[in-house]
Amino acid sequence: MSHIVVAPLSRIAEMAVRHGCRDMVSLLAKGQAFHRPAVIAADRHLVLGVNDITFNASGKTAGGLIAPQEEHVAAVIAFSRDWDRAGPLLVHCWMGVSRSPAAAAIVALAVEPDQDDLALALRLRASSPFATPNSRLIEIGDHLLGRQGRLIAAIKAIGRGADADGNTPFVLAIRPEGAINAG
Repeated sequence: MSHIVVAPLSRIAEMAVRHGCRDMVSLLAKGQAFHRPAVIAADRHLVLGVNDITFNASGKTAGGLIAPQEEHVAAVIAFSRDWDRAGPLLVHCWMGVSRSPAAAAIVALAVEPDQDDLALALRLRASSPFATPNSRLIEIGDHLLGRQGRLIAAIKAIGRGADADGNTPFVLAIRPEGAINAG
């Protein structure tokens, strides 16, 4: 059973080793310095320079921040469809609360498109009381995956997550029968 490990930047090496991850998606500010865990090969690591912005913006904002764009989400979808699912996929952002949970939901639907969006959102909430998926990434993912508003509605239905300290990784099962504790 394949699953997605969602983590804050500070715990990616630990989670990659603990869960046997060999593929990773990083969603961090452009130019954010960090070390890829040694167990992740460079060619199995997607790095996207994108900030945690939820409003509709095209390209860079006045402060030089980069809002999520279609090309970012398209890259996540393409990478996930190339993932062999022999081991878990590690997805991370700075705190593991907004960008990476959104990307995890998009990955789950990209590789298993016949699942119910609300069931996925409820699994996401059960896996993490803190997850507040970035609404802009979700909206773009909904569009690119042809979900016709179902993913947007499902994520809205679970609401904002609890306040987080950015140190709580979790595991999202791609299918309901694969629930796993990240611990």
